[in-house]
Amino acid sequence: MLPLRKSLCQFALFLILPFSQILFSQEERVPSDDDLRIIPTVGRNTFNSSCAGCHGLDGRGSEKAANISTGARAQHLSDAQLASIISNGVPGTGMPAFPNLSAKQTRGIVDYMRLLQGRVDGATVPGDAKRGRSIFFGKGDCSSCHTISSQGGFLGPDLTSHVATLSAAAIRNEIVMSPRVPRLGYRTAVVITASGDRLEGVVRNEDNFSVQLQTKDGNFHLLKKADLRSCESLNSSLMPANYRDRLSDGELDDLVSYLITTSRE
Repeated sequence: MLPLRKSLCQFALFLILPFSQILFSQEERVPSDDDLRIIPTVGRNTFNSSCAGCHGLDGRGSEKAANISTGARAQHLSDAQLASIISNGVPGTGMPAFPNLSAKQTRGIVDYMRLLQGRVDGATVPGDAKRGRSIFFGKGDCSSCHTISSQGGFLGPDLTSHVATLSAAAIRNEIVMSPRVPRLGYRTAVVITASGDRLEGVVRNEDNFSVQLQTKDGNFHLLKKADLRSCESLNSSLMPANYRDRLSDGELDDLVSYLITTSRE
């Protein structure tokens, strides 16, 4: 395994150069086992054991290596080009040939990279995307916190491409999950100002002396703690935990379809 790891780390270093200017997504997500079930085990295991140390489990890069998941240049390479780079290297660069990788291993890495890039052609998309859009901006009230294609709220993650590497089942589970634990950067709080005003929102920054709160209207409030009557952490998620009751199975399928369709556009 040591030669394989050494070679793939060199592969990671080569990719740093052409992709060094690509911005990484702030909202990173590691695909679940359910998301990855259609990928050959050899590709997943080889990537996780040999590539993830530099590129991350989701392929979105680190200070050591480039983004090969959502990076445009990596996405635009054909399967044959990726396989050629892995197998033959690139003369005159730091990218070596990999004579110790079998054709099956190379194909597995390419397939796994395609999943990380959101190309899950075999995935079944349930529901109707058009009806799902109406639910997102209507009955589901998703748009009060989430943005899709520059439309919607500000408190939650932008969902335009957020689900690109998730299966339909995993997206549905995210929607109906209960109870919820707030993700890092989405802790909620209620503050009462010296004048008696009540503000509720997401804590974006906090130190010993101040707290920056973003309210549902998108506005930021930088508040000195010494001037507040109270500042209470809610330790709960703003996202409702009752979508199993609010939406029917068909409506959930429609919403999932809309999210998947949008992420592939």
